[in-house]
Amino acid sequence: MSDITPSEKRVVEALAVENHTGKITYHDIPTKTAEQAAEAVGCDVAQIVKSLIFEGAETGEPWLILVSGANRVHEKRVGRLIGEKLKRCDADYVRTKTGFAIGGVSPLGAIAPIRTAIDEKLFEYDEIWCAAGSPRSVFPITAQALMEMTKAQKICVT
Repeated sequence: MSDITPSEKRVVEALAVENHTGKITYHDIPTKTAEQAAEAVGCDVAQIVKSLIFEGAETGEPWLILVSGANRVHEKRVGRLIGEKLKRCDADYVRTKTGFAIGGVSPLGAIAPIRTAIDEKLFEYDEIWCAAGSPRSVFPITAQALMEMTKAQKICVT
C-alpha cells in the first residue's frame, strides 16, 4: 500500500482513529461516479454514498451531504432542514475545504471538520460504500456507523 495518495492516507488514518475494520479497496477501473463505484464493488448504485459539498449561502462554510447514489439532492428542502440555504460550489472550493478532488471526496479524512447531513435512504442497506480519497478507492461501512463517525444529522434529501 506504499503507492496510496496523501488523500487516501488521510482516510486510512481517519478510519483507524474510529476503529473501523472495513478495508479500503483499490480498483483499476475508476470509481469516480456512483455507477462506476457500484460496478467496481458489485452492489446496487443506491448503496454508493455520494459525498457532495455545498457552500452555505449565509456563512460561506461547507456542508457535506452524504447521498444515496440513486438520489439527487433537493437543495431547497435540504437547506430548510439544516437551517441554511445551500449553493453549489466549484472544484476549487471542494479541494480547498476538504483536501479531496471531486470524484474522490470521502466523508472521513477532510482537512478540517465539516458540518454533515446523511440521506435517510442509506439506512435501508446493511452495507454502503464511500469514496476513500481518490477516484479509485472505496470502503464499506454501515449508515449508522457513518452517521456516528461524521456526527451527521439524518435527513430526507429528495
